[in-house]
Amino acid sequence: MKVIVDLCVVPIGVGVHLAPYVAACQKVLSEAGLTFRLHPNGTAIEGDWAPVFAAIEGCHRALHAMGCPRIFTTVTINSRTDKQQSLDDKLDSVRSLL
Repeated sequence: MKVIVDLCVVPIGVGVHLAPYVAACQKVLSEAGLTFRLHPNGTAIEGDWAPVFAAIEGCHRALHAMGCPRIFTTVTINSRTDKQQSLDDKLDSVRSLL
């Protein structure tokens, strides 16, 4: 099943400078071969269910390996059965109305 996910991974107990942790998650997503797009409050990801959620687990594993004692993650999942839709398709449908 194809999904578009909005992911926000928040490491807790590591201070306020989170860029190294965000970068580590971006590397995990890239290595997983997923289509993703960083935005100011998280990352939009598209792909098949299993690889997307395996990559989310990979993000947790990477951050814990960096010494992060706790992680709070929010995931918003969008799936469709009526048509294939990409991140760009979703944005283009709105842009066409502007």
